[in-house]
Amino acid sequence: MSNEFDLDVELRTDLGKGASRRLRRNANLVPAILYGADKDPVSLSIASNVLSKACENEAFFAHIIKLKVAGKAENAIVKALQRHPANNRIMHADFQRVQMDREINVDLPLHFLNEDLCVGVKQDGGMVSHTMTSIQITCLPGDLPEYIEVNVENMLLGDSLHMSDLILPEGVTIPELAHGEDHDQVVVSVTASRAAIEEEDAETDEETLESDDSAESEED
Repeated sequence: MSNEFDLDVELRTDLGKGASRRLRRNANLVPAILYGADKDPVSLSIASNVLSKACENEAFFAHIIKLKVAGKAENAIVKALQRHPANNRIMHADFQRVQMDREINVDLPLHFLNEDLCVGVKQDGGMVSHTMTSIQITCLPGDLPEYIEVNVENMLLGDSLHMSDLILPEGVTIPELAHGEDHDQVVVSVTASRAAIEEEDAETDEETLESDDSAESEED
């Protein structure tokens, strides 16, 4: 797949918590690190507004990013972002180098399709319940998709889709499934809506009352 994200970054030699605070406060830069591919880690800084803008696009987290540093370009993926707990500002970024001939592990978003057409919702008044919103996959960098689609149109009330039911692009696998059936987690299910549950409970209570009344009448 082609690169859609190019980031200009700077090498960072002033290290430590104090230096990171000064970067964020005085220069509006985000401290970062680039590691992996059997090379030494490199400390970097990125313009805060540039990184924040890139993060607005979901695809940024599932693409090969070209980091331009010291006249060279490094292919990488986002591995972690640390955010301020109060204002959600990005405080630190971790990037992992990628080599096109080596598989990578990436968390991809799940895109749920046709929820409004779901049989269990339209016919039986159920609701679609997402157990997972992302999934970790393994693939070569060139096979990396932006997301995994989950079509729920034909799901009936009470149905569930597991990780093993997902239709994956060629070259993409789910490493969790290699650990056995016990790791085949539910991704999405169609469950009874709250209104339906309350109605069923009310009917059960009514039947119980009628049964009690009938028993009392027989005793009389």
